[in-house]
Amino acid sequence: MSGAHRIYPKPNALGWLIVSGFVIAADQWTKYWVLISLPEYTAVPVIEGWWNWYRSYNTGAAFSFLADARGWQKYFFIVLALGITGLLCNWLRQTSRHEWKVALPYALMIGGALSNVIDRLLRGHVVDFIQWHWRDHYWPAFNLSDSAIVIGAMAIALTGLRGSSLGKTKSRP
Repeated sequence: MSGAHRIYPKPNALGWLIVSGFVIAADQWTKYWVLISLPEYTAVPVIEGWWNWYRSYNTGAAFSFLADARGWQKYFFIVLALGITGLLCNWLRQTSRHEWKVALPYALMIGGALSNVIDRLLRGHVVDFIQWHWRDHYWPAFNLSDSAIVIGAMAIALTGLRGSSLGKTKSRP
């Protein structure tokens, strides 16, 4: 077919899932370290008066939301995380590979969500170990997955505030 042009699919951002894999690996490795090295519910100062290692467990979500429910929340949060991960993967598929300001936050959130799902499936709860405080005011303990999710969500919000959207990335060459 001389003169005919082949149409190649536009490279999508699913390759950014490698970042999700790194988030999962780093988070699971740190949680393994925490489980074999840190005592439960005992503050181990890293920076006195500001940052502790503090091994704790969360059966709920952010800020222990629904932690006191009767066990159904484990399955609810697994299904919710898998649903959001599916949505974010679909958005990655629709995003151009070179749109890193869109793809990276999605990948961070996917990795964080899936690593916390792994915790819920293996242990029935999420392992938290980073505790920040100022004097007697303590922030709830969290982990690397939580950090990836928050950083990803903040980046998505900032990108949205600057006028970039999924629709714009679809139309770029």
